[in-house]
Amino acid sequence: MFERFTEAARQAVATSQQEARELGHDRIGTEHLLLAVLAGPEDPAVAVLTGAGLDREAARQAVRRLRGEGGQAQALASIGVDLDAVREAVESAFGKGALDAPPEEEPRRRGWFRSGGAVSGHIPFTAPAKKALELSLRESLRLKSGEIAVGHLLLGVLREEAGLGARVVADHGLDPAAVRRAVEAELA
Repeated sequence: MFERFTEAARQAVATSQQEARELGHDRIGTEHLLLAVLAGPEDPAVAVLTGAGLDREAARQAVRRLRGEGGQAQALASIGVDLDAVREAVESAFGKGALDAPPEEEPRRRGWFRSGGAVSGHIPFTAPAKKALELSLRESLRLKSGEIAVGHLLLGVLREEAGLGARVVADHGLDPAAVRRAVEAELA
């Protein structure tokens, strides 16, 4: 299937792994595919989202809010810590976006002293992300395109409603069906 991907679409799929790694997530989800798609703002299909106010940074903040950083958010929630309440309290004291600053780079550690937060090596795709990639192929075939472009990836993410990518778009106040129609028009 990957032989049908354009160079930009292949780059987006590769970038999705980097997006997951930077957020400390151990799986590539549709939210990471969406972030990777938004990394190429020169693509006409991506301009549909950025023109509606959903750029990479806004999407990244939404992913952080929905998933947190790595497995730490789930661990804290399991012991009753409400991260949304913590974020709200910190932002009321220190200003909006106080928690969004990138962490300072730690020195590389070896052996037993390695930091547990970083995700390294190959990161697998979640089932919804795999489905979104499959749906991007179906979108390409449906639109009678000879290749899978970045816009087809975006359509696949939007069609896979079980993934966080479509939720990020909807939570931003955009109608996924309207976004789909606009992206299809760009691909035509």
